[in-house]
Amino acid sequence: MAIVRGMAGTLGERTGDRPRYGRGPVGSAVMSTVFTKIIDGELPGRFVWSDERCAGFLSINPLGPGHTLVVPREEVDHWVDADPDLVAHLTGVCHTIAKAVEAIWQPPRVGFLVAGFEVPHLHLHVFPAWDMRAFDFANAAKSVDDAEQDGIAERLRTTLREAGHGDRVATSGKL
Repeated sequence: MAIVRGMAGTLGERTGDRPRYGRGPVGSAVMSTVFTKIIDGELPGRFVWSDERCAGFLSINPLGPGHTLVVPREEVDHWVDADPDLVAHLTGVCHTIAKAVEAIWQPPRVGFLVAGFEVPHLHLHVFPAWDMRAFDFANAAKSVDDAEQDGIAERLRTTLREAGHGDRVATSGKL
């Protein structure tokens, strides 16, 4: 086992087994991530997608309109630790949401990122990209207008329904 050290000190242990997160009471060795709390309805989220393996909801600090996070229900920290079938499923959902983003905002590209430094729960970013600045999280919105975000989520849900994905789209933005 190697300890990874940075300028701020120990960043974490790197072993064959990365830390796992799961449902459990606060203060226990196992705690839910913020994304699990959103998926479970303990924290608010503007949902655009929900199926048995993942959920998609708008980012609270979007890189652009319709910036959606696609998050597995299973709490896996690093995408390379996820089952390949899950990664394929998440990528397929991202592709479907990207087609909706493209249809609504008509950007020259739709961005797709896996970063994962903010929350230790695998999540994929889908967002409209007009240029490379769209990929820089320093350019993310620091705050959002709730009514505008509600409208954006509804546009995505409507477009996804019209594309034949109504069985995976929440009717009100909640699961």
